[in-house]
Amino acid sequence: MKNNRLGCWSGTSVLIMFATLLFIAGYTYLHGGLLYNPGSLNAQNGQTLGGVTSHAGTGGECKACHTAPWERAKMAERCLDCHSETAKQMQDSASLHGQMLQNSPDLTCRQCHPEHRGANASLTEMDEATFPHDAMGYSLSGHRLTATNQPFACQDCHEDDLSTFNIKTCQDCHANLDAPFTLKHSAEYGEACLACHDGVDRFGKNFSHDAKFALTGGHNGLTCVQCHSTARTADDFKTAPSDCYACHREDDPHLAAYGTDCASCHQPSAWSEVTFDHSRSNFPLTGKHANLTCEQCHINSQFAGLPTTCVSCHAEPAYHAGAFGTDCAACHTTTAWTPASFNGQHTFPLDHGEGGNVSCVTCHPNSFTAYTCYGCHEHSETKISAKHIKEGISDFQNCMECHPNGNKHEGKYDDD
Repeated sequence: MKNNRLGCWSGTSVLIMFATLLFIAGYTYLHGGLLYNPGSLNAQNGQTLGGVTSHAGTGGECKACHTAPWERAKMAERCLDCHSETAKQMQDSASLHGQMLQNSPDLTCRQCHPEHRGANASLTEMDEATFPHDAMGYSLSGHRLTATNQPFACQDCHEDDLSTFNIKTCQDCHANLDAPFTLKHSAEYGEACLACHDGVDRFGKNFSHDAKFALTGGHNGLTCVQCHSTARTADDFKTAPSDCYACHREDDPHLAAYGTDCASCHQPSAWSEVTFDHSRSNFPLTGKHANLTCEQCHINSQFAGLPTTCVSCHAEPAYHAGAFGTDCAACHTTTAWTPASFNGQHTFPLDHGEGGNVSCVTCHPNSFTAYTCYGCHEHSETKISAKHIKEGISDFQNCMECHPNGNKHEGKYDDD
């Protein structure tokens, strides 16, 4: 078998290729180049721009508007070379063209201004299907049908001047759909509809509040205006406070005594569902206090200003007879009243100056207002009586009179 080194470049294939090229060239010649012609240019006369009064005035010179693939310039730049006023508008965000480019920077001239559609065709295509309305900052996705169930036309909103819009159009149209709601909504948020609405309808029935502040418990069923009463723009809704105190300041019975973090104690289901961490207050509940109910101390729902001293709840017992003051914590703990450990300043040195301590009952067996020295050591009444009488001391019942520090050699008769 003979090997063909030319591959597909056989004599037959070359003949077919030349025949095809001749056919295309002949067809183009006979039909005046229609094969590559997208259609005639617009011939409507206007002001003189670039030396012509219409696109047809370019005489079919394609490069007057079109650029070659290898050129750095784009077709849109060729448009602006002639339409210099439009070029200025595109730099002004307050103008129609400037606003469109600000919202959609990738827009090109021919998306709204098509050509090659005949000598008398419109050069501006503003119908809903082709006009980039989103680029104007307002989507038509939520405005497909009018109140009469007919497709929207530009004139339904813009009347005779497509570059202007009367805000009253919103109110009139929506009043036909739901008059009570429209009147109520305008009263609550004003009549500057476009300040909040851009046609996307993000605040409609499918709006989810969970992203920032879930409406659970007592918050479920609230109307928007109950929390967003001062909102007048879309950004105002985003800046509404989400802390409890911002809305419930007037309902605070504590007068901010426990701070402003309501959620640290209360649940959104109801104010009455309270789990207060008392350790965060200036009176932690320890010992026997830990099992108390709120009502046992906070009578009549009084939370602020309650005293925290022991004696305010625990009256001094009669057997103290006023001898120990009102600082209960000096001797007692919250674990139990007994046993008690005196930590105050005792007038009599409990260690007698020799170290060690004794229990209260040793010296005060019956009452804390009375004492005896016959409860320890060698202090029997018989022995003490004999010793003092031997020394000529007949009045020895008030031991402290002669022994204020508990030392046996400090008596006033020791030197006699």
